[in-house]
Amino acid sequence: MINKKTIGLVLGIMCFALTAGICIQINTVKKYSTTISKNYKENNLRSEVLKYKEKYDNLLKETERIDGELQYQIKKATENNSELEQYTNQINEGNKIIGLTEVNGAGIIIRVADSTIDPNTVVNSSLLLIHDLDILKIVNELKNAGAEAISINEQRLILTTPIICGGNIININGERIGSPFEIKAIGSPEALANLDRPDGILGILKDRTIDVKLKKDNNITIPKYSGVLNFKYLNVIK
Repeated sequence: MINKKTIGLVLGIMCFALTAGICIQINTVKKYSTTISKNYKENNLRSEVLKYKEKYDNLLKETERIDGELQYQIKKATENNSELEQYTNQINEGNKIIGLTEVNGAGIIIRVADSTIDPNTVVNSSLLLIHDLDILKIVNELKNAGAEAISINEQRLILTTPIICGGNIININGERIGSPFEIKAIGSPEALANLDRPDGILGILKDRTIDVKLKKDNNITIPKYSGVLNFKYLNVIK
């Protein structure tokens, strides 16, 4: 006959096993619920981003349509008026200079990308990455070499374009851009190609094992600046 101690021991083991099973089940449900909740939030955020991108793209298309219609009406209104046509040409020339017009011409295309070397094999892994200062130095050398128009990953650079570090990406005209960077510049291909020299910024980047490619091109298209110009302190002297 089974004594009371044995029965108590069996019941204790059964209670312990049951309690442990319930705890494991609760933790599993919690983890599963957390994962589901996280995925749900990520999907909602992704959906919101796509909605705003769609709205932005639609507004951009509408702006381009209206701009095209405006240009057509201006051309139509100035066809038989030499004075107005002269003013229109001055405006178009000004827009070309400040970056509000798509431009085309000869120049170079530079492609720079983060190094593919294992960061664990070097002392300073930061040197394997492209930083905002590297991009600024490239832009400055292009300007010094006579570049008349510059874009980075299809973002047109103008007087007020900020190039700011944002962690592993760089903000250009408010757009988040990451490696690789494609920099287009219109100007004398020979003069601009001189950037690829040992003591220049591209040579320095190559020494850091950054992937650098430069090629001349006689048919480069650089887009117009798509943002809004807002000068707060600049006034025209009359």
